[in-house]
Amino acid sequence: MRSPSFWYPTSEATLSHRALQFLLAPLATFYAAGAHLRQRMTVPERASVPVVCIGNFTAGGAGKTPTAIAVAERLRLLGETPHFVSRGYGGRETGPLRVDGTTHTSLDVGDEPLLLSQHGPAWIAQDRVAGAFAAEAAGASIILLDDGFQNPVLHKDLSLLVVDTSVGVGNGAVLPAGPLREPLTAAFKRAHGLVALGSATLPEPLTDLAHASAVPVLTAQLTPTLGSQPDLTGQKLIAFAGIGRPEKFFATLAELGADVTVTKAFADHHPFCEDDAQNLLDLSSETGAALITTEKDMVRLQALTGAAGVQLQKAAMTLPVTAQFEDLAALDGLLVEHLKAARASHTYAPPGSGRDTQAH
Repeated sequence: MRSPSFWYPTSEATLSHRALQFLLAPLATFYAAGAHLRQRMTVPERASVPVVCIGNFTAGGAGKTPTAIAVAERLRLLGETPHFVSRGYGGRETGPLRVDGTTHTSLDVGDEPLLLSQHGPAWIAQDRVAGAFAAEAAGASIILLDDGFQNPVLHKDLSLLVVDTSVGVGNGAVLPAGPLREPLTAAFKRAHGLVALGSATLPEPLTDLAHASAVPVLTAQLTPTLGSQPDLTGQKLIAFAGIGRPEKFFATLAELGADVTVTKAFADHHPFCEDDAQNLLDLSSETGAALITTEKDMVRLQALTGAAGVQLQKAAMTLPVTAQFEDLAALDGLLVEHLKAARASHTYAPPGSGRDTQAH
């Protein structure tokens, strides 16, 4: 799915944008009410180890996956053993299942879990509680959720919400009238911190809400991974991506000095097919431009086994990105504070122990 243009107006909303938001407002009210009831009516389960959630306010990409990878690295440096747990969106397996990059494809487990598995133990589970239990039994000292903030079934000891500061929360309306998964005031009541990707200045109305709720704000940048990308200066490129905001990927290439002559934006989590691969290869041949995509898209391309798909995997470059926090001490302090509080307020069983030793 591509985000509708009226969710993220580039300037003052047009009359048609306002009309669409107005017409969808009743559905948004029902959606918000349903989300509220689900939070109120669900008693969350506790895992036997602390749970850290990397979530966001909106539908679509905000940079959660690279942020989760960066947080996992900090947790390891603090002596923890984090395991990623994801729903496995786009995969056919329901889990709980530990992701194996040598045997699983994105068709099995989804693209994000495959990418996460390159940076640590990763599990997929449509039932996040079952996924957490499986990870703790396998030796996790921390469950690190990639997404799942709005899912109330599993207790979270620390929830960090990622914000792409270049677009913020769009028009500020709840689905389907806007990109919000729930009203901002409800989300802030459960958030422990914000990760502002791109700028230290949060867009409105997040600034006032963060100040009023005293939620700490950590600033980070999504930057090309050092030493991983070729020199793109002046290089003629065809850029293609099926992520939440392909435009951000295209803009990054331009900032690196590339000559992005053609862009191809696919829907988020787009399942590439042989026809897609052949069309991209043909376009490259016609224009003389090289192909480049994101790590997440390459993970999905690797599910293709036909001639065109295999050729595209070999031909296309990737641009890996890393979430770099500006104040690592502040991030470490927030992690230590909440993990210490979690372990002080709840008797956690050691990884792999029986559920009967857990105190609630």
